[in-house]
Amino acid sequence: MVKIGGGVAEVRLNRPDKMNALDMEMFRALVETSERLAKDSSVRAVVLSGEGRSFCAGLDFSGFVSMMDNPQGAGSELGAMSDRGITHYAQQSVFGWTELPVPVIAAVHGHALGGGIQLAMGADIRIVHPDARLSVLEIRWGIIPDMTGTQQLVDLVGVDVAKELTFTGREVSGVEAKAIGLATRISSTPQEDARTLAEEIAQKSPHAIRAAKRLLTECHRQDRVTAFARERDEIGRLIGSPNQVEAISAYFDKRLPAFADPDLHD
Repeated sequence: MVKIGGGVAEVRLNRPDKMNALDMEMFRALVETSERLAKDSSVRAVVLSGEGRSFCAGLDFSGFVSMMDNPQGAGSELGAMSDRGITHYAQQSVFGWTELPVPVIAAVHGHALGGGIQLAMGADIRIVHPDARLSVLEIRWGIIPDMTGTQQLVDLVGVDVAKELTFTGREVSGVEAKAIGLATRISSTPQEDARTLAEEIAQKSPHAIRAAKRLLTECHRQDRVTAFARERDEIGRLIGSPNQVEAISAYFDKRLPAFADPDLHD
């Protein structure tokens, strides 16, 4: 379920009767939606959430059994390489949000288990209810996180905590998730707070926001020579650009800025 307005795209998983568990249709929708939003220059921030009582309970168990019984069916499709070229289809359902050019804020309540926690980790920011239950659950089924979770988890909590969570599959609350770096902040109203933050971001220069996401997403994976060169390149394109001039003018005129949408071919 997708609603766009005021520069904010609200994307909500909509299988509340299944706690938004991931089936093949949901995987397809996640990939297709992230691809569609990436092509929409009017979108300046995204809120990713779940309908009903949970964010996402992970893989639909009935689908899991079906994949075991028919490895050439949906399981084969999920394991096929995506158009992105560096992910298979299941990975792209998460990585599509990481590489989306605008900030993605996950509003997490209820459960975020297995594939659900990996989906939340694909976002740039996670606002989590204190009573939420999060778990890298795959070890229960004798498997490992395979939707970019091994990379994203280490980035967020460090390798030792990532190992402990992955080896045990234990659940953590939203409060503990914040303490270990898995949650950006906790909130009793994550959906509302995520929307407020997205609206705030949408009022900033979209060119500057996109440049910041590009730099910050990859900064820890680059040597300093490369990172500093990319920083110089990004700021060089921003200074004196129409939206940068508008940001300064609006500040001194004490008015809201009127930013132009990016040209996606830039």
